[in-house]
Amino acid sequence: MTWTVAPEPYDSPVAAALWRAYYTEVSDRYYLLHEGRPTDPGELEREIAAHSGADLVPPRGLLLVARYGGEPAGTSGVRLRDDATAELTRVFLYERMRGRGGAALLVRAAEDAARALGASRMVLDTRGDLVEARALYARLGYTETEAYKEGPYAEHWFVKRLPHAA
Repeated sequence: MTWTVAPEPYDSPVAAALWRAYYTEVSDRYYLLHEGRPTDPGELEREIAAHSGADLVPPRGLLLVARYGGEPAGTSGVRLRDDATAELTRVFLYERMRGRGGAALLVRAAEDAARALGASRMVLDTRGDLVEARALYARLGYTETEAYKEGPYAEHWFVKRLPHAA
């Protein structure tokens, strides 16, 4: 089986299914940790609708979908914050697809997309309880940095220089 990564419209059925799975997982994880319950279904639907991914379109963004053996497996997104800085978002793999190198592949593909958009650095934020994500980013050369934005779930901020290939 092989991996492929390609751009995907943010509103395609594949992208929508991946976004729902991503948001359900990180939301349930948060509420189970902090409130001992899964996400309220109504709240989940409101948040999914409110964060459609409409900013992940050219010329200032891109949504990428990874497929493993042709099957949708995960996603990553990139959007320009300014002419030199891109933000990494929506890094996710279905649980059954983890441990096969797909997460690193998605992050590297997002870095390539950011370079193509003209960015020379990538930033991201994540929560403290998402220890697997923080370990992935550190392994891929991201370093913790000062907060570049505020948000209720932003607890750790990372940055990485994106040198252009010679």
